[in-house]
Amino acid sequence: MVDSLRQVGKNQSSSERRYSISSRALTAEHLAASVRSHGGVENRLHWVLDVSFGEDASTVRKDKSPQNLSLLRKIVLNLIRLGAADKSKTSLRLKRKHATLDDDVRLRTLGLTPL
Repeated sequence: MVDSLRQVGKNQSSSERRYSISSRALTAEHLAASVRSHGGVENRLHWVLDVSFGEDASTVRKDKSPQNLSLLRKIVLNLIRLGAADKSKTSLRLKRKHATLDDDVRLRTLGLTPL
């Protein structure tokens, strides 16, 4: 069980209690690190998929299409993060845009070489 207290500025604080199941016996420090790292998943994956790829705004609802598009978005995100095409520190949005406009960048992002 983890009790967390959040206060932003001088606003009223909010508390939350979360329960987790683990097969490992963890010290308080290791448990706290694990809980904090789980928040990184939200920031590093879900938030990026929503902001950069507009996943929450997607209107695709039929059959397996939402799952298929979600998988493709994650593949593209991982390819861009690998940085095979662009080592610059530009945003994901700009890296995607460069790949759509330039065939060479797109091929390098996909790890392909022209014949």
